[in-house]
Amino acid sequence: MSPAAPSFRRRTRATAVGAALLIATSVAATGGSAAASDGAGAGDRSTTREAAALTGTAKLYRSLGDDITFSFDAHLAAEDTGDPGRATGTFRFSHYLNGDGAFAEVKVDCLVTGGKVAVVSGVVTESDLEGAEGERVGVTVHDLGRKDRLGYSWASTGSPVDQGPLPKCVSSAPFETVKAGTGDFTVLPWEPRL
Repeated sequence: MSPAAPSFRRRTRATAVGAALLIATSVAATGGSAAASDGAGAGDRSTTREAAALTGTAKLYRSLGDDITFSFDAHLAAEDTGDPGRATGTFRFSHYLNGDGAFAEVKVDCLVTGGKVAVVSGVVTESDLEGAEGERVGVTVHDLGRKDRLGYSWASTGSPVDQGPLPKCVSSAPFETVKAGTGDFTVLPWEPRL
């Protein structure tokens, strides 16, 4: 070790202590908002974690080769944590087999998530399925990585048109499976203040 090493260590230690004091002073001056980077900072909207979300696209597995696709972009803002009915965004689904089928675009009106399960609902704004526009539909997603599951409010009736009136955030159990390699869904858990 060279003779200069002890003074280098003292300078390095002094620099580290000085940096720590500077950080501590900055945190104290900003009211302790060091947690802002994880979404806990008060008043910093750019780093605040949203309350809940459901995103992603995937196709469902069907042995007959049906092409069934669901896409989600649904969000509940942090300031709306207490009201899942203030969720925003859209989702889309389509079901085709041998050239026949339909699609629907949906405006989100409710989103509730718990752990890796989400229930989202909304009103159909555009569809080529006669009678679907204006109907509320609901979808449930279980985010299991590459083996996600999905259910929908019209599971027992066969069509969103035949399900009858539906309250917000209502759907069926996630009984369908995602077709391997077609994408997946991501659920951000809701953490309401109880």
